[in-house]
Amino acid sequence: MAAKKTLLTALTTTGLLAVASCTGSTDSGDTSPGARRLTLTTAPGSAEVDHVTWALPYGEPTTLDPAKVGDYSPQTVGANLCDTLLRMNADFSLGPGLAQKVSWTDDRTLVLDLRSDVRFWDGSPMTPADVIHSLERQRDPGTQALYGNYLSAVTSIKATGPHQVTLRTKSYDQTLRKALATSFGAVNKKAYTEKAGLAYGTPKGGLMCTGPFELGSWKPGSTITLTRNDSYWDGELKPKVKQIEFQFITNSNTLTSALLSGEVDGTYELPPSSAVALGKADNGAVHLGPSTQNVLLIPANAESPAADRTLLDALSLVIDREALVDNVFGGDGAPLKSLVPPFTWRGDPAAEEFDAAYEALPADPKPDVAKAKKLVAESGRPPRPLVTAIPAGDQRSLQALTFIQAAAEKIGVEIEIKQLQPTEMSSLFYDPSIREGLDLVLTFGYVGMPDPASYVAEMVNPRGIFNWTGYDNPEATRLLDRARTASDPAASAKAYGRAQALFTPTVPAVYLATTHERMYLNKRLSGVPVSFAYSGMPWAAHLGGTAE
Repeated sequence: MAAKKTLLTALTTTGLLAVASCTGSTDSGDTSPGARRLTLTTAPGSAEVDHVTWALPYGEPTTLDPAKVGDYSPQTVGANLCDTLLRMNADFSLGPGLAQKVSWTDDRTLVLDLRSDVRFWDGSPMTPADVIHSLERQRDPGTQALYGNYLSAVTSIKATGPHQVTLRTKSYDQTLRKALATSFGAVNKKAYTEKAGLAYGTPKGGLMCTGPFELGSWKPGSTITLTRNDSYWDGELKPKVKQIEFQFITNSNTLTSALLSGEVDGTYELPPSSAVALGKADNGAVHLGPSTQNVLLIPANAESPAADRTLLDALSLVIDREALVDNVFGGDGAPLKSLVPPFTWRGDPAAEEFDAAYEALPADPKPDVAKAKKLVAESGRPPRPLVTAIPAGDQRSLQALTFIQAAAEKIGVEIEIKQLQPTEMSSLFYDPSIREGLDLVLTFGYVGMPDPASYVAEMVNPRGIFNWTGYDNPEATRLLDRARTASDPAASAKAYGRAQALFTPTVPAVYLATTHERMYLNKRLSGVPVSFAYSGMPWAAHLGGTAE
């Protein structure tokens, strides 16, 4: 293979990615989109802090049970509560977590060597039984777990030592190890979880985990408060903040005012409209980081006229992606050519192979109204407006969909905007009853671990939880399975690249953009990661005070 400059190298050499501790804007103070740079983390914060208030722009979590966490708000909170067997790093690579070592001893045996010094918040030690139960409960349909499919190749999970658990599998599964760094790999106390039953992870049932913060209180409709775990096992990551209060602020204007006034100290997923207002704030700064987030327009069900890929191609041809990124996302992003953004595989040893396959895809289409009209004529103009869902109060989604709505009008396709409450929007992805009556969903999704094949499989494989239209491409499915089961990283990347070339032009979806992570932080605080990896790591444990 000809040598290629990886995307990471390209970003670094153009000054767009600074891995050291930076502030997220240029030294000159220029805040225009072209002058900003991406950073992985903020400068260390060294001082103790009594209280921090953090916003959740996507609203109140529906659950904090790691087995059911699958959206921005619960990830933001839960990553600080329930440690995982492996840990995500800010560059989207993986490191030791509750397991000091996770290794394949052969193609059917994955061994977890657990730390011996980990204790739950109640002081009891973490045991192999807790690890086994945390994994096995995700097979149980009664748990309503989101990630049980990661165990599809696992034939047994057993304790093989006082601090060791061994998973036996049907075959090698490269996804399985990586999944241990997500909420799938979070460890809950067995006895507590069993007693709580379906209430586990709710305001009533609570949690019992090992993370740097404990669940202090959850006042439904108001706040979630975390308190510092003073007996935290990781001596290199002792929290400096005593208490974190999460507020559910879904209105962009309210959020902007709260950040400007100092009532709220920070937030991830800062809306673009807020970023403009906060760009010159004197009490903090907007930080930009690399991200695995994708913006897609996808059909809500197979019966909708929007499930026709030809019609979706027509919509794709009238959307000016560069204008969308500039006007809606403030220039903080880039057009997307397929389902998965390149940062997803940044920490993979075969990153160059992934980059080459992505670069080989056709360029994102430029607006061509005449060609789009021909496709509409071919597919048939929808007989009614296409009802499209976005979360209520989210100005970013509203602006993006309004932009798309105006473009669709050029080819005679009407789009009706339907705003769903945040909890309903979150549940939509897993509850088909909520999708009834919808034609399209504008999604701001993300890839939760450095494994593009497992994410794509959920949209491409016939039984994928996000395959809502019955899409079926047997060869793409076979190649994605090969990517998952190949023990050689280069072979896995090659299989994924071949699958990508097949599903990209055929799966029912309009690829719009990948957006940068946008975070606002009051100047009295520092230390937290800026990249989207925050959603899978105990980010608040890095938070500390500054001299401001």
